Amino acid sequence: MTFGMISIPVALVPAVRRAATPLHLVHTADGCLGRIRYRKTCELDGRHVTEQEVGRGYETTSGGLVPVTDADLDHLPLATAHTIELLGTVPSGEVDARRLGAGAYYLAAGDSPAGARPYLLLARILARRGQAVVVKLAVRGDRERIALLRPLGDALTLSLLRWPDEVRQPSAAAPAEAAVSDDELAAALALVAARSADSLDDIPGLVDHYGEALAALVDAKVHDRDLTEPRTGARPAQPVDLMGLLRASVDDARAGRGEPPAPRPAPPGRRQDPRRR
Repeated sequence: MTFGMISIPVALVPAVRRAATPLHLVHTADGCLGRIRYRKTCELDGRHVTEQEVGRGYETTSGGLVPVTDADLDHLPLATAHTIELLGTVPSGEVDARRLGAGAYYLAAGDSPAGARPYLLLARILARRGQAVVVKLAVRGDRERIALLRPLGDALTLSLLRWPDEVRQPSAAAPAEAAVSDDELAAALALVAARSADSLDDIPGLVDHYGEALAALVDAKVHDRDLTEPRTGARPAQPVDLMGLLRASVDDARAGRGEPPAPRPAPPGRRQDPRRR
């Protein structure tokens, strides 16, 4: 990684691991339940090929394929193929959240003391300024990527960002124009405040229960037990009382934090008795 004229030896280390529920694709016809396997097959000779026999090929404009090896990619005439290039700094909160999620890594510092000093210097100055570094690097067999370099203690994290042309515009998801009253805005703000926390770890309920529920479902199927809830009659259509739902939600959130219900504003045109304050 280059920091101005300083070179810092680093290595990319995955920062996350993917947990999966043990569900497999199976052949369901006639109760066969055989596992479905995906095998790589050559379209020319029809043979199944092993992972060791799979490489990369570049398709030319004429439709031909030119083999490209890992050694070839290691010699790309591209500076970012071997170096993380620092482009500039931005405030940590000024990055569009849609651009995140393309991959998360730690930048592992090398063993050299000469590399540790600039590494720590960069991590600490970013933390002091509350900024992140926008960098560019090349991912083998993919393309050049931009990323966000942020401090986490004395470590540096690297989050790959999506290019602007990879992010869809929100116009298709925006709802039709609707009137929202000041009272509804105030109640919604109270609900957000009642649900607020200082950090992600302080939010209750951040536990994945899917695996437990799936295991309970499988156990019920194995032992021929019914897990379905009794069905209730269809409720008649009712107009949505948005204000009432907001106030009830605020009270529920405050109750969950051991707080009393939020005070209700006095009805319009009715003065509050000062002796009842």
